[in-house]
Amino acid sequence: MRNWGIVVTVFYALTVLGLVWPGALFLAGEDVLGGLRANYTNWFQWILIGTLVSGQALLLFLSVDTSRKRLRPRAHILVSCLTAAMLVALLAFAAILSLAVGVFGDKILDALPIDTPAKALGWWGCLWLFWGILFYLYFRGSPSVVTRAISWLLKGSVLELLVAVPCHIVVRHRHDCSAPIVTSFGIATGIAIMLLSFGPSVLLLYKKRLDAYGARGSAGE
Repeated sequence: MRNWGIVVTVFYALTVLGLVWPGALFLAGEDVLGGLRANYTNWFQWILIGTLVSGQALLLFLSVDTSRKRLRPRAHILVSCLTAAMLVALLAFAAILSLAVGVFGDKILDALPIDTPAKALGWWGCLWLFWGILFYLYFRGSPSVVTRAISWLLKGSVLELLVAVPCHIVVRHRHDCSAPIVTSFGIATGIAIMLLSFGPSVLLLYKKRLDAYGARGSAGE
C-alpha cells in the first residue's frame, strides 16, 4: 500500500506540473511556455507546488500506513489537522481573491495588502492558523480524522470552483488586465486540491475492502 502511495504522489506531482499550472496560464490568456519559464523560476510558485504535493503525500501515508507501529493518536490528529488546514487555507485564499477581483476588478489588487509574495504568504499563514485551530477542535477525538479531512477538502474544492469559475467569466468579459490571472489561479487551485483528495479517497476505499476480506477470513477459521 505504501508503494501505491508513492506512485500516486509522483503521478499527482507530474499532473500539477504538467497540466494544472499550464492550464491556469492558458485560462488567463498568457503565453504558456513563457509563463512556465517565469513561474518555475519563481520561488513563490515552488512553495505552492510543494504545498500541494506534500499535502498529497501526508494524507496518503497517514491513510495507507499498514505498519504495526501504534503511534499516539494525538500526533496523527495534529498532523492531519495541520495538513487539511494548510490546503483549505489555500482554497479560502484563492476564493477570496477571485471573489474580490470578480466584484471590484483590477483596482482591488492595489488596495489589498498582498503586493509581495511575503505578504501573500503572511495572509495565507493566518488562514492556516485559523483553520488549523478549527479542525483540531472539530476532529479531536474522531477515529476517522483523515477520512473526514479528505471529505472537507473535496467539498471545499467544489465550493471554491463555484466561486472562481463565474468570477473568471466575469473578468474575461470585462477585459480586465490582471484579474484573469487571479481567477485562473483560483481555478487551478480548486482543480489541484480536488484531484489531491481523490488519491487518498481511492486508497482508503481499497484498504477498507482489504481489511474486510481479512476480517472474513479470520471469522471463517
